[in-house]
Amino acid sequence: MSEMDKKAQEKLEQGYPKAEKVLNNNKKLDKVLTRTEKKLNLLPVVGTSLAMIPSMISLVRSYTKKEYTEIPIGTIIAIVSALIYFVSPVDLIPDVIPVAGHLDDAAVVGACLALVKSDLDDYKKWRDNKKDNE
Repeated sequence: MSEMDKKAQEKLEQGYPKAEKVLNNNKKLDKVLTRTEKKLNLLPVVGTSLAMIPSMISLVRSYTKKEYTEIPIGTIIAIVSALIYFVSPVDLIPDVIPVAGHLDDAAVVGACLALVKSDLDDYKKWRDNKKDNE
């Protein structure tokens, strides 16, 4: 594991307590999700990790609406932690630095994906099946 991966994992885990609090406050959670969508739309290039953010947002919204609850709470907390880090102005590398400023965001989201990928894939299958049956 590289030094950047270790720091990203650390940042993700440090955010768990805050993520739990945000998850229990619909107003704050909606604000984080909305800010995440806005920030993602401003990025000129979205790498593989960051491209998964819309699915992560969708999963959290489905979970909080009680539409999709067959998922470990730890997965939801990890995702919310990664999204909070993504929108946070306080990063390892400030976002104002072109390209490099988003590397730490991608690293934290990537660390999260390493933990939750199978749960996210299961959610996407559920969502696709739901759409097909409508």
